[in-house]
Amino acid sequence: MEKCILVDGSGLIYRGFYAIPPFLKSPAGVQTNAVFGFTNILLSLIAKQKPDYMAVAFDKKGPTFRHKAFEAYKATRVKAPQELYDQIPLVKEVVSDFQIPSFETDGFEADDILATIVKKLSSRKNLQVFVVTGDFDIFQIASGHSSILCPAKGFKDAEVLDAQGIKEKYGIRPDQIPDFKGLAGDHSDNIPGVYGIGEKGACDLLQKFKTLDGIYEHLDKIPEGQRAKLTAGKENAFMSKKLATLEDAVPIDFDLAACRVKHFDAAKVRATFAELGFKSLQKRIDDLYGTGEKQGALF
Repeated sequence: MEKCILVDGSGLIYRGFYAIPPFLKSPAGVQTNAVFGFTNILLSLIAKQKPDYMAVAFDKKGPTFRHKAFEAYKATRVKAPQELYDQIPLVKEVVSDFQIPSFETDGFEADDILATIVKKLSSRKNLQVFVVTGDFDIFQIASGHSSILCPAKGFKDAEVLDAQGIKEKYGIRPDQIPDFKGLAGDHSDNIPGVYGIGEKGACDLLQKFKTLDGIYEHLDKIPEGQRAKLTAGKENAFMSKKLATLEDAVPIDFDLAACRVKHFDAAKVRATFAELGFKSLQKRIDDLYGTGEKQGALF
């Protein structure tokens, strides 16, 4: 069985930026904490998971189809510091140096790209797909074919969640996550949901009625207080579900063969690490792949 690792690049950039102190800088004085965090996880993935294929997805600057559907989508989110955005090109340079394909598309989020790739790979029975993310939204693509890999600090205690694991941990199936968001909303993305239902109420309703449609088809079986809230918030519920549903038909030119893990230019990687001041990561490269100017073999 071959293994494909798909990485939520934008999510890991944010994770690295806020998890690692901002005083980490390159010899030229450029802040590099997000790049370091991302690269640290990337190297751990390569060393521990030994994937046959890898790809990275990034958000692209600009509005998405969700903003067009709901102008206030993510409107309450505080803009990240410029120091984070300045590191995105550096992360992409690291990905390129390892010859790992990356994808980003106008109007869509990294989550949508990952969902699209997972769907494209769903017919390959001899392939295990792992999506590396800490974003609950992406959990909806977990299935018998694909699992979620949630990196812990330093990636030493990564949690692997398949569809059953998500149900056991959160009380709902992966495919119910959009329905859950339709009811509970999502404050971080400014998705309203139904006022007064909350996360526990959403889980309880979905465990009993399975889907948002099922809930609204059986309002007569729901206590009066909840029924009134659901009735008043019906439009928001279905709009919120739509916002939370990942698009799995993003127009990307994806070829699995092009994502096969390759040899990389060791000299180029070392030069990039030297420019960024990543001495500890440079040592990991040397330990994993040897020293010298030869082509680096990932395994």
